[in-house]
Amino acid sequence: MQIPIIVQTTGLLILSNVFMTVAWYGHLKNFSTKAWWIAALASWGIALFEYLLQVPANRIGYTTYSLAQLKILQEALTLIVFVPFAMFYMGQPFKLDYVWAGLCLVGAVYFIFRS
Repeated sequence: MQIPIIVQTTGLLILSNVFMTVAWYGHLKNFSTKAWWIAALASWGIALFEYLLQVPANRIGYTTYSLAQLKILQEALTLIVFVPFAMFYMGQPFKLDYVWAGLCLVGAVYFIFRS
């Protein structure tokens, strides 16, 4: 049974976003007392895994979806990954602004995929 392109693409992009979010923001918690270049090297190491997932995700997705559709999908998934990361890992409080931002992204997804 062949896994649908949208499922392959979305799954890989979600995993990619987990690594991206940790690479971009995890150092704020884990390396806050270290020199910036140590945090940068650690982030680059984590980002390697992001790219190992993101590149195949976009190549698979581009066989069916446009560049704009892939970008909007990526942005929507970024928020889906970021909010739990911010709340549970970084200890940030939930904000209603997350809901409004999410609704805006749902609109963006609708408009980019409707045609």
